[in-house]
Formats: sequence, C-alpha cells, structure tokens
Amino acid sequence: MNLIQQHRKDTPVLPLCEALGFPRATLYRRARKVSSGLSSSRSVRPGCPLGPALALSEPQRQEVLDLLHSERFQDLPPTQVYPILLDEGRYLCSVRTMYRILAQRNEVRERRPVASHPVYAKPELLATAPNQVWSWDITKLKGPVTWTYFYLYVILDLPTGRQASSAGTSSAGWSPSGSPPPWPNA
Repeated sequence: MNLIQQHRKDTPVLPLCEALGFPRATLYRRARKVSSGLSSSRSVRPGCPLGPALALSEPQRQEVLDLLHSERFQDLPPTQVYPILLDEGRYLCSVRTMYRILAQRNEVRERRPVASHPVYAKPELLATAPNQVWSWDITKLKGPVTWTYFYLYVILDLPTGRQASSAGTSSAGWSPSGSPPPWPNA
C-alpha cells in the first residue's frame, strides 16, 4: 500500500493496483480509515448509530421477557404467544425478536416439561436346555424368472443351534421340494 501511495502522483491508481494485484476498494477503504482515525475493521459513518434504529430498548426487551416468563405463557413457544397477544390487541415485537431475546439469555429450548424416560434394558434370552428359546426368520430370494421369488422360512432352537424346521415357497405358490409347505402361504 505504501508503494501505491508513493507512485500515486505519477501514475493512476487503477494500473498500479492491477500491477500489484491489490484491490482498489481495499486501498480506498484503508485510506479512509487512516484519515478518520478508526482502528476497527468496521467503517462507521459519523453520526450513524451502531445498532438498528428500530431496535427495542432495554425496558421493552425486559417487558417481552417478563411476558414470556409469565405463568400464562411459560409453556408456549413464541410462535403461539404472538397470535394470542395480537388477538388481545397487544403488539410488543415480532416472533423472531422474541426468539432473539430468549436466545441472548440461552433460553431457546423446549419450554414444556418433558418426561424423562427410564433407561430401557434390552431383554436377554437365556436358554439352559433345548425347546426353551426359539428364533425364526423369513428371507425373500430372487427366483430364476423375473418377478418370481422364493420365501425361505427358518425356525431355530437357540441353545443347540439346530435347525428345527425350514420350508421354501415361491411367489407362484409351489415349493422347491415339490411338497406343500407345512403352513399356508403368507
């Protein structure tokens, strides 16, 4: 930037910035900061407030927060509080502003009491002898022709790992072994 400032009187700014690969807007922005004495990266026009002109004042924000914390609205989200207030002819702020006020105080969460569910223990199947615990499965297998499938039914006795029964049927209703299945087709 100093190099550009030195040669600025002899050469136009645009060719200098292009030759050095320096954006012209950055040059002007930094020059304006130096002349106005700003140290922050955000340039502010003189007399311009830092916040939005229509922002709620602190007493107004506190009024919205007190309303959202009141017993009447404590379990309702701002999207439900807003229309209720409008029906009563009261307008404090927008729904988004209500959410912003709650977020600044880390209160954007589920406002209703939520039940905490007890830890569920998965049942454990324990068999000490045959015929106590059985498991079953049905598997769909592709057949040799399009749109035909074989259904393989398997029933296992868990402690022995022995296959107690199995049967196969097809989508056409016949069994691969030629004999009918032990139970009706599903």
